[in-house]
Amino acid sequence: MSDRPTPHTVSTPQESGTGALLYAPAPESRAVVSLRAAYGHFVDGEFTEPGEKTLVSVNPADEEKLAEVSVATEADLDRAVAAARRAYDGAWSRTSPSERGKYLYRISRIIQDRARELAVLESLDNGKPIKETRDVDIPLAAAHFFYYAGWADKLPFVSPGVPAPRPLGVAAQVIPWNFPLLMLAWKIAPALAAGNTVVLKPAETTPLTALAFAEICQEAELPPGVVNIVTGAGATGRALVAHPGVDKVAFTGSTEVGREIARTLAGTPKRATLELGGKGANIVYADAALDQAVEGIVTGIFFNQGHVCCAGSRLLVQESVAEEVMHRLKERVARLRLGDPLDKNTDIGAINSAAQLARIQDLAAAGRDEGGEQWSPPCELPSRGYWFAPTVFTGITQAHRIAREEIFGPVLSVLTFRTPEEAVEKANNTPYGLSAGIWTEKASRIPWTANRLRAGVIWSNTFNKFDPTSPFGGYRESGYGREGGRHGLEAYLNG
Repeated sequence: MSDRPTPHTVSTPQESGTGALLYAPAPESRAVVSLRAAYGHFVDGEFTEPGEKTLVSVNPADEEKLAEVSVATEADLDRAVAAARRAYDGAWSRTSPSERGKYLYRISRIIQDRARELAVLESLDNGKPIKETRDVDIPLAAAHFFYYAGWADKLPFVSPGVPAPRPLGVAAQVIPWNFPLLMLAWKIAPALAAGNTVVLKPAETTPLTALAFAEICQEAELPPGVVNIVTGAGATGRALVAHPGVDKVAFTGSTEVGREIARTLAGTPKRATLELGGKGANIVYADAALDQAVEGIVTGIFFNQGHVCCAGSRLLVQESVAEEVMHRLKERVARLRLGDPLDKNTDIGAINSAAQLARIQDLAAAGRDEGGEQWSPPCELPSRGYWFAPTVFTGITQAHRIAREEIFGPVLSVLTFRTPEEAVEKANNTPYGLSAGIWTEKASRIPWTANRLRAGVIWSNTFNKFDPTSPFGGYRESGYGREGGRHGLEAYLNG
């Protein structure tokens, strides 16, 4: 890999009376990452030779080719599922719970040891800022393996009244591109702790950290076949989900694909968990600590370029403070730095793909066409790659497309309310039910509001905080089942 940084571009926030506030580039080195030109699949503990049909993984920041990855054939999937079944019936089923925990501890430690490499690789392949991969994605991935390692020999305590729960068998897992390694950890760690084996398919645009994880499995001397990784696009995921040799399906992604998976599994004995889309409401009451709330608003929608299913993409602010909140919010957004994802100063990285950028642009155009007022700070976008400036829409009603549809990008829709009852009514006026945030200094208002919101995860005076001990999931079109915490194990156990 070349050690040159991608072109550095920053937004140009204005410090009142002092001119532009600029930051010198501080790029992380790419030398810590070593990539193969082409990758096969990881099956039965070994990498296969690259297949005839491949996909190209590119750097979203500059469209540079990073590597080619194979597209799994039906025969490849058969071999991966067969390897997982052999491991489940053989070595893994004979491994004691405490020994399974040791493997997970070992994986957690190796992730920590390779944290810098994994953080750089994730930023290259995904487009997200290095400070997010370094400080959030990679540490949380390691923490999930560490947490579930402790559960491996305590499974009788997972479900009260079920003293001897048993694993399901072979789990087919399909993960998205927004948090590639973290989503892998969310799924593989509880599956292995419960005694299952895995065939995982990463997203076609972000397969590289999953393939690096395959190397970690080798380094940890995990028994062959316990974890298998196959690459490809949507057709590969559909074939894996429908494969008759799998017992459990875990999917994170769009609601549309989730519906398709539910139809595929209907009438079969396969268990499933689906973590799908969202249109989270971030409610700011008049008595909130406004500076703190503004930071939470920014984190809620601009973290990871808004590529977050639980993003607070609908801001509901009480009318009496709406003008003040918007003034402070625009000042804060104007100081976000957009540019090279490997620069340690960068706040906003690249959009993950050309297809996702086109969707964001389409929905932003719909917001303008329907009468919304679009605002973005002065921001020079790089000439190459996939970029979209942080954007705030005001003059929005619940009838606007951008207030109803998941954008999955750095676009915030602002609505107002007068009473707490109106805030709850507007927050619940969505087919989704994944997340919400509440900002208030009045303690009694937090449970009052939370108990009336139809959302699986509700944050109080914070947003987008994740912990391996806490369950995560939604209702309605946001899916069903939970990942994380004790609840994340239940989905991989019989009983």
